[in-house]
Amino acid sequence: MSDAAFRFGNKQTTGNVAEVASSGRVLPAWWLVFKRELSELWIWGKALTLVILYSIYLGVSSYIFAASSELSLIPPKEMVYLTISGAITVGLFVALIIGADSFSGERERATLEALLLTPANRIQIVLGKFLASTSPWLVAMIIAVPYIIVLSQGDAILGTAMLWGAILGTILTPAFTAFGMLVSLWTNSNRTSYFVSLTAYILLLLPVQFPTSAKAGTYGKFLQQLDPLEGADHFLEKIIVSNRTAAELMPFLWTSILFALLIFVVLFFFAAPRLRLDGGVPVKFHRKKNGNVAISVLIALCWLSLSSHPVKALQPAQRGSFHISIDKTSAVAKNGDKIEFHTVVTNTSAQTSPPLIVAMNIINLDSTGDVVDPEDWSPERTQYLTSLKAGQSSNQSWILNTILEGNYMVYMVLIPTPADHRSTSQPVTSEGIHVTVTHFTRLNPGGVLPFSVGIPLLLILIMLGLLRLRNRGIDMGNS
Repeated sequence: MSDAAFRFGNKQTTGNVAEVASSGRVLPAWWLVFKRELSELWIWGKALTLVILYSIYLGVSSYIFAASSELSLIPPKEMVYLTISGAITVGLFVALIIGADSFSGERERATLEALLLTPANRIQIVLGKFLASTSPWLVAMIIAVPYIIVLSQGDAILGTAMLWGAILGTILTPAFTAFGMLVSLWTNSNRTSYFVSLTAYILLLLPVQFPTSAKAGTYGKFLQQLDPLEGADHFLEKIIVSNRTAAELMPFLWTSILFALLIFVVLFFFAAPRLRLDGGVPVKFHRKKNGNVAISVLIALCWLSLSSHPVKALQPAQRGSFHISIDKTSAVAKNGDKIEFHTVVTNTSAQTSPPLIVAMNIINLDSTGDVVDPEDWSPERTQYLTSLKAGQSSNQSWILNTILEGNYMVYMVLIPTPADHRSTSQPVTSEGIHVTVTHFTRLNPGGVLPFSVGIPLLLILIMLGLLRLRNRGIDMGNS
């Protein structure tokens, strides 16, 4: 805070009259800290610069999605997911940078002492700084809205995607801001604060970049649920791309919520009252009692993650007959369209079946054509069924996103689950669907270009205007 000697409205202050409300009521100390921090962050600080860089990233990535002949064929749902996921990821980075500078920066600029000498208590100071530091997220989300609308191409997922993107960003951004502030509060150097905060961020972000195969299995799901960033990203992807319900995916969101609550508790109830002129973790933090509390919280997080997917005993695979039927034999569509079809799995034997797996497969009928990546063609390629009783049937719905023009064969495979690692089972295939995809480009990159150029340009003009006002104020103060 470059002007830490601002005045609070109480009778003990001297000099000019402090800020008061229009009714004459003295404004609370945290509000005065918030207003001053907000002004310094956006006019004198780095918030606007970071937001401009964020807008440039968002504009470039969105234009690439729209302009590239290959990426423009990504279904609208996936482009919306990628845009929101990228906005949240970069938004968290901005929040972490601002939070990491909040107290260690004050120490390096020798302005923290004057701030601590004001009548505001420690918690009010931290609260005011925290509220100001979270303000860039609102601006970042507003900037992302035009890109999301254009890339959605009128898809019905737009409302759901924006709602959950805003919710997840509102959960994670304050949490990472508070984490950066917590590190900054305990360190004397900005360099150390940035290093610790960004290292933690990178470690949490790494699992998001793992390939899909690395996330499969028990340990992969456990990692997704334990990592707040990976869990939130998985939740967002399945909600937007795979049409899953929020109730079904809540186990992946609980860690993000608990992470935010834990950071808030530590920052405001433990660290804030112990804010000191010099950095360092208070000695009391190392007491056994507090250590036991931290361990108990970690155990609770692990238990919650594990308990969300209880292990069910699989029935041993039994020999029997199964049949899978499909309601389409052919379809013609343009690239970027959707084809919906249904399958019916029937247990034709006299015994209860083991758990069953239904998988979608796609083959390019042209030997010289591109190899099909089924992950791009369907939001959900595999469905798992519980045991079917004798004569019982189960219905499944499927969506096929037509990505590339050409002729393709889509067929389904039904796989009974083997009894153990030494046994096998006999897959059953359905009839194929002959899919003919004709060329049609739905997305016009020109629709994204005005936002990609206009938004960063507008923000740069705003920054130049603020710099001019700031310099004029300095000149007037010196005159």
